[in-house]
Amino acid sequence: MQPNEGTEFWRSLKPIETVFRPDASPETYLPDVADVDERYFVPFSETVSSRPLWIAPRANKWADILMAKSAGLVNRHYHPHEVLAYTISGKWGYLEHDWIATKGDFIYETPGESHTLVAYHHPDPMRVFFVVTGPLIWLDENGETTGSFDVHDYIALCRAHYDAVGIGADYIDGLIR
Repeated sequence: MQPNEGTEFWRSLKPIETVFRPDASPETYLPDVADVDERYFVPFSETVSSRPLWIAPRANKWADILMAKSAGLVNRHYHPHEVLAYTISGKWGYLEHDWIATKGDFIYETPGESHTLVAYHHPDPMRVFFVVTGPLIWLDENGETTGSFDVHDYIALCRAHYDAVGIGADYIDGLIR
């Protein structure tokens, strides 16, 4: 008997035979995503990188781990749709809010929020799991639109980076659902 086998009451259950419906895509399983080879982190700005985990072009949505190894800045931007964030390590926040997120903190960003994402100096790198819906609308210091960045821009950025670092542009295809 394996350790804890007696407490794992489900061991005798038979797995479901038909796991996926005919039109379903397989799941994405990526082990150790926060600490993997840094080549998988795509530069998002001069100080912040993004590790794509899942991308849904039809929904204009993606999940990633945003990382800054020291003080960093993404840029000022606006979200027309919701964003979810869970802090894995480090310290980060928005200049426009009085909270600072650290390991274990969850943030729900409501649609219509503008902010400036910053990573604070911390012994551990800032690593945050994000689920982003819709585009980021880039803003200047007055809150005026200067551009946008959506899932298609994200895919192109990732393809170019993965091609440049020897992983291969087609790596991103395995994350698209």
